[in-house]
Formats: sequence, structure tokens, C-alpha cells
Amino acid sequence: MIDMDFFKFKADLRDSTPVYLQLARHLETCIREGQFQPEQALPSERQLALDMRVSRATARAAIDQLVAQDLVLRKRGSGNYVASQFAPRLEQGLSQLTSFSEELRRRGYTPSSKWLQRAIVAPSCEQQLSLGLSSGAKVARLERLRLADGVVMAYEVSVLPQSVLPAPMKVTTSLYDYLKQHQKAPVRALQHIRAINAPAKLAQRLNIAERQAVLFITRLGYLPSGQAAELTYSYCRSDYYDFVAEMRRE
Repeated sequence: MIDMDFFKFKADLRDSTPVYLQLARHLETCIREGQFQPEQALPSERQLALDMRVSRATARAAIDQLVAQDLVLRKRGSGNYVASQFAPRLEQGLSQLTSFSEELRRRGYTPSSKWLQRAIVAPSCEQQLSLGLSSGAKVARLERLRLADGVVMAYEVSVLPQSVLPAPMKVTTSLYDYLKQHQKAPVRALQHIRAINAPAKLAQRLNIAERQAVLFITRLGYLPSGQAAELTYSYCRSDYYDFVAEMRRE
């Protein structure tokens, strides 16, 4: 039986987001919260349009969006069904400094990493400048795939001054958890987000099509002393990530 929350959708006409995307997000929430079971049939597009008080074209476009996200499967002549398995989705706020692992645990997912490199290396010119390093200084470089419930969500490279992380091989799970244990965790950060098209090697790592859009995030974290302590480049699958910012008008 469908939960009554399913029928509470109401398009916000003041929102610049198209109605079909608002509906797609509502349906995605219902699916991820377990209101529909894996392989359960969704209401027909005609019935969905009636229930949600939208046009049939809007209902169809919303379903198209969920099919593109691999949340819904179309079976010709039968209807639309919730996928038997689907990847996690991470909605992350932009007002708090949290780690990938912290955000996933908060939402009930299991975080893990596939390590590609943990080493002390020479920084690039950009890294040396961003971290305020002297000539000849070395950095710890952490390169890994970030996973949620075994699904690759992002490819990430973190660079930290050797004075902050002298033994990168000792980081086994969460970088921030390790830094907290050694009183070296950043307390504030500047973060820049933009979209890029994934080149072939990145697309292969993220299990996506070449040139598919990904979110490229650069974060520069600072210690209480003001020292730059972490420069992280994250390439996140845009179909698995949402970033949310609350804004207020003075």
C-alpha cells in the first residue's frame, strides 16, 4: 500500500526548477525511503499525472529522469518498475565542513575507499602556492576512489603538508577521523564547485560514459592557526551527488 506522503506532492511555481524535476525528486525520495519496494510497479503515467495534479507529459518526463538515474526500469507493454538495486545518492549541505565518510554514515550508508596512492611526494607549483609551502617542502598525497555501499561515488586526490600528515599510509578509512585523532583536522575550508566533462581515464574510474558531466570540487582546508592544511580535488558523479545551500534575504 502506498504511503500517504506519496500524495503530498505540490509543485512550487515560485521555484525556477522545472515541475518535472520537482516531481522526479519527490518520487526519488519516496523510492529511497522505502515507500516502494525493489521491483514494485509504479503507478501508470496517466494515474501519476492524476495523483500529482500535473500533465501527463510532466509525469512522463519525471519518470524519464528516474530511468536515467537507474532508479526505475521501463518494461515495454508492462509499465515502470523500481529497480531491483540502485546506487546511493548523497545530498550534502554547503554550510558545514564535513567529510565524505561523516555524510554517508549520517545517511545510513557504509563508506569505504579503494586506495590508488598514499605517498610522500613533491608538490606541484599550484599545490605549493595554495598550501603556502616553502621551496623543497614535501606533501602527503592520497589518491582514492570513494565508495558508498560498494558503489563508486567519486575519485579524490588530497594533498597535505608533510608536517600535517607525515605518515599517509596510516590513513586507512576517513582522513578527517585520522586528522582529528592527531589534532590536525581543518576547522574551516574554501570550496569551489564546477561542472566538467569527464575525460576517458576519469570516466573509466567512475564507471561512466566518456564526456559525461561530473562535479569537480576543489577544497582548501585550514587549521585553527590559519595554516592551510588540506587541498582536495574531488570528481563526483553528478547522478549520485546533490549539493544544497540554504540562503536568506536580509
